[in-house]
Amino acid sequence: MDEKQNKLVIFQSKNIRRTWHEEEWYYSVIDIIEVLTDSNKPRDYWYRVKKRSNKEEKIELSTICRQLKLTAVDGKKYSTDCANSESIFRIIQSVPSPKAEPFKQWLAKLGKERLDEIENPELAQERMKAIYEHKGYPADWIDKRLRGIAIRQNLTDEWKERGIENQRDYAILTAEISKATFGMTPSQYRQHKNIPVKSKINLRDNMDDLELIFTMLGERVTTEISKEEKPGTFQQNRNVAKRGGTVAGNARKETEKELGRSVVTDKNILR
Repeated sequence: MDEKQNKLVIFQSKNIRRTWHEEEWYYSVIDIIEVLTDSNKPRDYWYRVKKRSNKEEKIELSTICRQLKLTAVDGKKYSTDCANSESIFRIIQSVPSPKAEPFKQWLAKLGKERLDEIENPELAQERMKAIYEHKGYPADWIDKRLRGIAIRQNLTDEWKERGIENQRDYAILTAEISKATFGMTPSQYRQHKNIPVKSKINLRDNMDDLELIFTMLGERVTTEISKEEKPGTFQQNRNVAKRGGTVAGNARKETEKELGRSVVTDKNILR
C-alpha cells in the first residue's frame, strides 16, 4: 500500500483523507461533509454549519476538531479541520442531511473493530503491525516493538496491582528505569534524539533494535522483581524500578564494551 493509500479511506466511492494523530485516526471533516451533502463547496457548507451553531455548540466543535495538515488535490499540505471517530459522530449531528445514517453505520463498524480488539488483543496487535508496516519500519523491528508494548503493558498492570494510579507516578517510575538503563530520563533521551519534549512523537518509535531490547529488559526485570517482592509503597516501587533498570544498564555497558560503541544513538530507526 503506497503513502497516498495509507492516508485515505473509501466510503461510498469517495476518498476521505485521514492522518494518524495521538495514537488514533483523525478524519477530514470537509471530506465527510462532502459525502454527507454532495455539496460542491463542502468547505463553505462546514463554515455555515459552524456559523449557525449556538455559542455552546461552537465551543464544542472547536474543541473536538484539530487543525492537522492533509494533502490536497494540488499535492500540497494544508491545515484542515480533522476529528476522531467519536467526534465525527457529534459533527454528523450538526449536519441536517438524510445521508448521515449510512455514515453513522460506517463509523459504528470502526467502533466494533476496536471492541473486537479488546476481546481479542491479537487483532489489535495485527492493526499495530499494519500501521508500522505502512510507516516503513522493517519487519524484525516491528516484532520487537510489539513485544515491547506487551512487556510495557504487563509492567503497568503490575504497578496497578501495587497501588500505582497517578500518571505522574507512572512517569517517575519509568524515568527511574530509563535513567538506570541508559543514563538518561525519557525527557533527556528525547532531547538526545532531537525529539521535541512536548510533542506526541513516541520515543520508542525512534529507537533501534538494541535500544528497544534494553528497554524491554529493564521493564521486564522490574516487573519480575515487583511480582516477587510485592512493594507496598511508592518509594519501594521506585527502588524496584531502579534495580530493574540497573540490570539492563549493566547489560548495556557490557554490550558496549564488546561492540566498542555506544548502544544509545541520536538517530531515528527510519532515518
